[in-house]
Order: sequence, then structure tokens, then C-alpha cells
Amino acid sequence: MTSDRKQEILRTAIEIIADEGYGSLSMRALARASNMKLGALQYHFRTWEELLRALVDYIADEFRHAFQSRRLESGPLSIGEIAAFMLDDPADDSVLSDKFWPQLWAMQQVEPLVSDLLEDVYAEYLERFEKLIEARGSKSARAEALCLISMLEGESLFTGCGRRWEGEREAVRETILKFIDERYGEEN
Repeated sequence: MTSDRKQEILRTAIEIIADEGYGSLSMRALARASNMKLGALQYHFRTWEELLRALVDYIADEFRHAFQSRRLESGPLSIGEIAAFMLDDPADDSVLSDKFWPQLWAMQQVEPLVSDLLEDVYAEYLERFEKLIEARGSKSARAEALCLISMLEGESLFTGCGRRWEGEREAVRETILKFIDERYGEEN
């Protein structure tokens, strides 16, 4: 199998999770959605664990690539720019979609590999935030970094696509970025 086909199958898995919920993802459902027989899918991903491992790696790589692209466009990112990246919901990228991440949060409760993915992604942001906050002289940089990540990730639970307060999303985004600007003296 070419890497293009593998990526196609993994993108289909992500679409299933984002559109129908993680509970809808199974080897059979993925084979059906990928227009292949279950045996053909199992040729590429012999087990559920192998599929999840590939999916976790793919998601982490896509996330890192999107972040790296942002960094290359503007140089080292500030606290506010990292926060804006985390708050953005690009319509053309289901990996970064606010429909997808709550499903991953739920999925991590039953799939240890998904839990590892989220911890690895958040660890990268935590380290970036912590270094930037520490450079500003904070004596509790780790705690502040954890607070920022909690606030940024919690935003989509309340104001994300289809959520009760979705109409408040832009105001919440602006409020978070204003808070960061006031706390850390950055223009966003």
C-alpha cells in the first residue's frame, strides 16, 4: 500500500470520528467508508490497535505540521499567537476541527493510545507556554501554562460547533486573547 492510500484511510477514520462520533469508528465502518472490503483494510491495518497507532501518529504529525507552518510564516510564536492557533478552527482541516477534538477527549477514556496522543500534544504546548511565561518572570510558569491550556481547550467544549453557546464564540475568543495580552503584554 502506498502512503497516499494509508493517509486516505486515516483521513476517512478522522471524518467518521468528527462527523459521527468516535463510537461509530470500527474496522467494518472504516472499510465501508473507504470503499473496500474488511479483508482489504485488515491487509493494511491487521488489528484495531495497529489502526489506532497509525491514526494517533497521523493526527500528531498533522497537528505538528500545521503548527510548524504557522511558525514558518511568522517566526517564533508569542503566547498570544500560540493561543490564537489553538483557538482557530480551520473549516478545511478536520484534524484541527472543534468537532473532532471533543471526540478525541471522549475516546481517550477508552483508548489508551488516544490518551497518549493528547498528552503528547498538550505536553508540547505546555512546554512552549511555560518557557515563554517563565521568560516573562513568572514564578509559577507551569501552573500558568496549565491554566492557559485548560482555558483554550475548554473553549471548544462550550462555544464549538453545535454547542449551546456557539454564537458567543468570537466574543470568547477575543476575551481570551485580550486576557493574554493584558497578562503577558502582547498584541494579537
